Amino acid sequence: MLLISADFELAWAWQYAKRNPDPLVHAREMAHIERKNIPQIVKFCEDFDIPITWATVGHLFLEKCSRENGSAHPGIPRLRPFENDYWRFEGDDWFEHDPCTDYRQAPEWYCPDLIEQIVSSPVAHEIGCHTFSHIDCRDEICPPALLKAELEECNRLAGRLGLELKSFVHPGHNIGNLDVLAQEGFTSFRTDYRNVLGYPRKHANGLWEFEQTAEFVLRKGWSIGYHIHRYRTIIQRAMESKTVCVLWFHPSFDPVVVEQILPAVFSFIRKNKEQIWVTTHGKYVDWLERNR
Repeated sequence: MLLISADFELAWAWQYAKRNPDPLVHAREMAHIERKNIPQIVKFCEDFDIPITWATVGHLFLEKCSRENGSAHPGIPRLRPFENDYWRFEGDDWFEHDPCTDYRQAPEWYCPDLIEQIVSSPVAHEIGCHTFSHIDCRDEICPPALLKAELEECNRLAGRLGLELKSFVHPGHNIGNLDVLAQEGFTSFRTDYRNVLGYPRKHANGLWEFEQTAEFVLRKGWSIGYHIHRYRTIIQRAMESKTVCVLWFHPSFDPVVVEQILPAVFSFIRKNKEQIWVTTHGKYVDWLERNR
């Protein structure tokens, strides 16, 4: 069993990144890389028939937005200032960087064009959820009412495209508010507590937990050949052990991953399609529920 998911975020993921001297500049740069990478990733998925679960920040569905009485998305409660391993938010308004224009003027913050490309692909991709604005979902940071409002907005926007959101990925793997996810109709989430070839676990609230196996990312000091060998070996071990391999990536990764690593790994997957089922998080949950 092989699941592949992408954290589809553009600038929203990086606007408060504390490891960069100018997070907002960095956020825009990462969004530009992501916008360049995604069409190529979608093409490779079509070439090798690889479906992906795209955990999508809800704001990306929008073609445009505007401020109401000076406030962006006033119906969504605000996070209070906080800090975690990756982000530092010290302001009064989580949406302070929202340009409140449209995807042509600010393509780093909206991308209905890319979502349309994914949805219209002949490959049966899944659009999942990554919150509306890439918030920290931990119980001690995010009140349930806030996550509920974000999820309701994501569901509303996805519904306009005829999509039903079932699979969830917590931004920054900040796991929390699981009961809210279940109440809003989600069926799975992904964790990064360890790297493992294993099996999904069903929680009492009905959510299935998928433990990550590995991230597609360019690591310094590793040759391209070793990257390819490592991912192929992981997938081979999943086939031999009949376990679930959960791979994921940020589409803003180094373009070298798209140009040289993904095609080689995807080719290996296609050659072994008789031995491993490649599917989306949502379809796998459907299968699990039918075969429990």
